[in-house]
Amino acid sequence: LVLSSILILLGLYIGNYIDKNLFSQIHQWAWTSLIMLIYIIISVIIVSKYLQIFSKYDRKTSIFSAAPGALGPLMILAEDEKTDLSQVATSHLIRLIIITVFPFIVNSFYEVESIKVAEEVLKNQNYFHLIILIIFSIILIYFFDKIKIPAALLSGTLFASGFLQITEIATFQFSSNIIDYCLLILGASVGCRFANKTFGEIGRNALHSFVATLLLVLLGFIAAFVAGLIIDKNFFTLLLSYCPGGIYEVAVIAIFFDLDPEFVSFHHIIRLLMILFIVPIMLKIIGKKT
Repeated sequence: LVLSSILILLGLYIGNYIDKNLFSQIHQWAWTSLIMLIYIIISVIIVSKYLQIFSKYDRKTSIFSAAPGALGPLMILAEDEKTDLSQVATSHLIRLIIITVFPFIVNSFYEVESIKVAEEVLKNQNYFHLIILIIFSIILIYFFDKIKIPAALLSGTLFASGFLQITEIATFQFSSNIIDYCLLILGASVGCRFANKTFGEIGRNALHSFVATLLLVLLGFIAAFVAGLIIDKNFFTLLLSYCPGGIYEVAVIAIFFDLDPEFVSFHHIIRLLMILFIVPIMLKIIGKKT
């Protein structure tokens, strides 16, 4: 019950990204978004195949582990599909560790003219809107569960949040303290899945996860190069847009180095939404073949 409540709150938090502003910008970066879609599909196919062959992951686990980013939502989907969360978590955590090297690379090749610090103060929140969001989310979760939509907890909440915000019926921005608490509970839940794992198993998973991450970085480099042929943008901005990291970690790097944070954030939000759309489709195709 506690974990389900936490997942609803995280779903509402992710749903904050789905608003009119997001849709109003899509036409401006249509080609780079299309490259993102192709990049995700190719990445999942190649990296999941690698993990199946060399790391002996089952098909579902390999797909969740191969997706370039979106750790939180993917853990929710993986939980719903009863896959090995320890293997999925290891793959994505290794990925986040490697992304921390990116600022040193940028600092070596890119002149930083100014450093910006973004701080958002949340106040005058309408708690009645929060109640509307939660009630509408629960209704859609129940409905989605009845019609067998994958990960009803997440998909129902995302749909509810996105719809209510786009129509301007209700919106609510959670403070970082609440999200930190939610991530603490989710992290504890994931960490418990390592209970029956040996250090040898985790070590093997980490090694193959490292290779899988290098493959994703290489594919992201190629995607950034192709995007650079279409749109006039700083290469590091494009590389950051396609790197397989988390939204928050990458956004902080973009803000710090003034690498067009809006462009970078947009593409990571689009990637998150695409992954949430593509992964369930792939799982359905696998299910039908099985």
